[in-house]
Amino acid sequence: EESMVRKPHVDQDTCISCELCVTTAPGVFRMNDDNLAEVFDPAGDSEELIQEAIDSCPVNCISWE
Repeated sequence: EESMVRKPHVDQDTCISCELCVTTAPGVFRMNDDNLAEVFDPAGDSEELIQEAIDSCPVNCISWE
């Protein structure tokens, strides 16, 4: 049995450091040293919460890969 695990990815070239994804899914996203969002634990929150973060991103820089 194989599981298709989707991982969120942040396009840091597009990120505007609004921190909405960090607020929405703090178990998955954090701000890095350049104050850009990054994924530090793809399994840190539910897929529903991650999808909410994806949907709330004002510049749509988060996607599933």
